[in-house]
Amino acid sequence: MKHCDCFHCGEPVLTGSQFTTRINDSDELMCCPGCQAVSQAIIDAGLTNYYKFRTESGSKQTALVPNELSTFCAFDLPEVQQDFVYNKSDTSTVSLSIDGITCAACAWLIEHKLKHIAGIQSIVVNTTTERAQVSWLTDQIKLSDILNHISQIGYQAAPYQVDEQEKLSKESSRKFLLRLGLAGFATMQVMMFALALYADFFTDLDIEYRDYFRWVSMIFAAPVVFYSAQPFYFSAIRSMFSGRLNMDVSVSIAILGAYVASCIATVNGTGEVYFESVSMFTFFLLLGRYFEQNARQKASVSSSNLHKLIPITAQLVTESGPEEVPAKRLKLGDVILVKPGEVIAADGVILEGETSVNEAMLTGEQMPVLKALNQEVFAGTINVDHPVKVKVTAIGQDQLVAEIIRLQEAASNNKPKVALYVDTISNYFTWTILAIALMTYIVWRIYWPEDAFWVTLAVLVATCPCALALATPTAVTCATGIFTRIGVIARKPGVFEKLTNIEQVVFDKTGTLTCGTLTVEDVTLYNQAIKREVLSIAAALESASLHPIARAFEPFRCSEIQATEQQSTVGGGLSGVIGGVKYQIGSAEFIGVDNDLSQSVYLAQEGLLLAKFTLVDAIREDAVDTVKTLKSNGYKLTIASGDSSNHVDEIARRVGIDEVYKGLKPSDKLTLIQKLQTKRSVVMFGDGINDAPVLAGANLSVAMGSGSAITKNSADLILLGDQLSRFNDAVDVAKLTNRVIKQNLYWALGYNLFIIPLAVTGHVLPYIAALGMSASSLIVVANSLRLLRVRL
Repeated sequence: MKHCDCFHCGEPVLTGSQFTTRINDSDELMCCPGCQAVSQAIIDAGLTNYYKFRTESGSKQTALVPNELSTFCAFDLPEVQQDFVYNKSDTSTVSLSIDGITCAACAWLIEHKLKHIAGIQSIVVNTTTERAQVSWLTDQIKLSDILNHISQIGYQAAPYQVDEQEKLSKESSRKFLLRLGLAGFATMQVMMFALALYADFFTDLDIEYRDYFRWVSMIFAAPVVFYSAQPFYFSAIRSMFSGRLNMDVSVSIAILGAYVASCIATVNGTGEVYFESVSMFTFFLLLGRYFEQNARQKASVSSSNLHKLIPITAQLVTESGPEEVPAKRLKLGDVILVKPGEVIAADGVILEGETSVNEAMLTGEQMPVLKALNQEVFAGTINVDHPVKVKVTAIGQDQLVAEIIRLQEAASNNKPKVALYVDTISNYFTWTILAIALMTYIVWRIYWPEDAFWVTLAVLVATCPCALALATPTAVTCATGIFTRIGVIARKPGVFEKLTNIEQVVFDKTGTLTCGTLTVEDVTLYNQAIKREVLSIAAALESASLHPIARAFEPFRCSEIQATEQQSTVGGGLSGVIGGVKYQIGSAEFIGVDNDLSQSVYLAQEGLLLAKFTLVDAIREDAVDTVKTLKSNGYKLTIASGDSSNHVDEIARRVGIDEVYKGLKPSDKLTLIQKLQTKRSVVMFGDGINDAPVLAGANLSVAMGSGSAITKNSADLILLGDQLSRFNDAVDVAKLTNRVIKQNLYWALGYNLFIIPLAVTGHVLPYIAALGMSASSLIVVANSLRLLRVRL
């Protein structure tokens, strides 16, 4: 034994080797049964990395005894939750991976059971990614309670962690392959005997030989029915307990019904047996489910890739020099060294040096962005040019990449209206199929009793609505992955539908069509003033202000010229004393000169005009091309700006927009949007903060999401990297997504309408029905995966 202190809490061990836990192939000493139980729960939950990366010892658990310890209690520990739980005031949010989800009915069951539990604010389940996003009130319910509730309805849930999820996925795939392999092997054996029986090879032999092969077939089919087909039974039982039938109910009835009937026929020595049909369609169903599972994993891989972009280690700057530490050990205020080519380990600001950073993981743009002193950098981005020291300002779930992942998951969980209709139809569809199967059996039993059973079997299997259930969520998940790749985040439901219905685009000017950063374009001098001096004086006066105009003068700051007694007049300007002389800088009204409606700032010395500074806000590089593309696609374009200067007209002329409204207050913009909405569906572009009222009033709102501003706005769509052209890309993706969803639905409904009459009239054998149903689901998933090949 290596430790004299408790491995979990660090307290002295006074009980010898009485309490131990096996951690990383070593028996570690614990001080009490509580610490032993908690540490064992952490290991059982697959959270071994907690002990590898923790920054301090856990809390002492003497109040707990093993018998009272829930399986999930480890997830309630704050030091464990910091890796996957996002806390905001009294609300926590987590992404859970859920094992056992097979269709939309599973998602409905989990959502329906949990949303009524006190303390749970929201839960949305994605059938494609097999994950759920849950928000709860921390003072009313614990995470372990939520996991227990999910477990009680037959599903196993755990916080989504990339490494652990990959292990679970591999283990799940291995088990699935075992079930599939067993079904395939048994099918081959049973088909050999069935072929001999159906070919009348035993007509001249004793009846005992025929019965012998039936008994052998029954034995070979047994593991297929009782092991390989288990996933269908569990799914069916869960749905029936919820009072809602899913697609696996009819499959389970068909498999068990055919096998039981065949066993009875074998024991009695009379009647038909269907062992080969049971084995074959179980094999085909599992084969289809296996390919479908792989395809769904491929569709959801983009969010996992974002998780993997965060490096495992970081270079922590200490008094003795840089020290390599696990990135999870970083704390707020730590300083890390990031060398060229390395990935930044945490959000922060540059404390020393300047460089360029590749932010493609956030924006989809490969061109490096220049970063200087005090500018923000983000975890997962790549330092390109020079070494820099970064002060950590956010860690864990507070980092920008974590926010993007949460938004991405929320977007992929959002269900279009058509998906809600499909969920309802799927439930009624299953009831309808069961009724059709019952009537089919009755009719065939009356007129053709020898074929009644296998015809009914074919009806149950062929008409499974799984393709219908997969039509929408798989396509939406793929489209969300594309959005993330190109730097677009959909925050709210219905975005894919709204994007295809937009008819008019309204732009705010500052921060949307323009970069939002003012610069001094021209200086007009008066009364023999000198250009360099007036710029330095203006910079000294503006140093006391945080206004965007003040930042335009920062490049002209001079250490020799300092202002004192600075005073600010709201909406007017600033005054101050430099070298014993009083100066004023501000608007034309503040200085007392005529306003020429240009975007200008004036400087005066004790009432004497010295200079006029003409300020410009540079137009975004892709603004002209974006406007041109929107025009060519038939959109009506408008500018609605709070700026009343001629600069608005100049921006509109240069980008090519004819309809301009300027000098508008936020309430005026909202009134304008409401007026336009009487004629057309309107999308509004804004900065996401100041334009909140008008963004909320538009049919669809789009915000520029520079850096941490992503967490401050409430727009429907956020353009990371501030590239306007990505909106056109988003519209193209939305149109393609809606087209794919319609194709999926047409195929799923068309297939069922085609196959039902054939199955009812006895033209479809059971194993052909299984093959057709599996192929139908695979076609829907494969069609959705085409979206992932889109390159923009």
